[in-house]
Amino acid sequence: MTPRKRRSAGGRRAQRNEAARLTDELQRAGFSRKQVGEILDRNPSLVSQFFTKNKGASMVAALRAVVQEVQAGGPRDITSLKALAAAHVHPRLNREGKEARVRGKAQVRAERTVKDQKGKPVIGADGKPVKAWSSSLAKAGKQHIASGASRLRPVVDDAAANGGKIAFTVRARKGAFKHDAGRLADSPGVRRNVVQRRDGTEERAYADNRGGPGSGEEGFDGAEFKAMVDAAGGDVTAAVQKWLVDTDKVEPGTVIVGLEIRAWKP
Repeated sequence: MTPRKRRSAGGRRAQRNEAARLTDELQRAGFSRKQVGEILDRNPSLVSQFFTKNKGASMVAALRAVVQEVQAGGPRDITSLKALAAAHVHPRLNREGKEARVRGKAQVRAERTVKDQKGKPVIGADGKPVKAWSSSLAKAGKQHIASGASRLRPVVDDAAANGGKIAFTVRARKGAFKHDAGRLADSPGVRRNVVQRRDGTEERAYADNRGGPGSGEEGFDGAEFKAMVDAAGGDVTAAVQKWLVDTDKVEPGTVIVGLEIRAWKP
């Protein structure tokens, strides 16, 4: 029997779609497929399917924005790139042309392998590589906030215990925000992260951006943010709400219907 001819790697590479091509660009810039998945807020298995199943059309705009940011010498940390990508990710549509319901992860905690001065993994007493916290993320919707939003507190504790930084995205009624979307007085340096919702609410991202536009996402100090939460009786939503009112971002009594807390190690 005549053996089948193998297809060349070059042939497969030439057939790659735009999502796979852009992912290749990020890999050449030093990012892994797992990190690309984190940036897109998707499971890494989907990134692999860009190459194997021709998926990823809805992620092209986000990937292109991230590639341009990296090539322009902008922030390379996952949190900043994830925030950038979020503004370009469009919801997947079902066969009827309506927005598909996709359940995302409500809580994520990432660790990195500790390495020595030679770049080799540090091995612990148990014979396994030593891991150290690198980032955490948690989301809370209206119902979870009403019950105390317990999944948000561990993110704050992680940042405080590890010298991390914190930023958050808040969702509230559009008319509750005192400043127009994109004004420097509202959120300097993170102005891209404004998302309009069809139900009359709006999502805006905030961080302690004392450096102003172009400084990247300068997060709140984890320990200081924890102190703010402790002062609110451990209620992260109440602490965020008070900060927004005290800094003249929203009207007093504004109800928060969605909150995402992000923490990372600089």
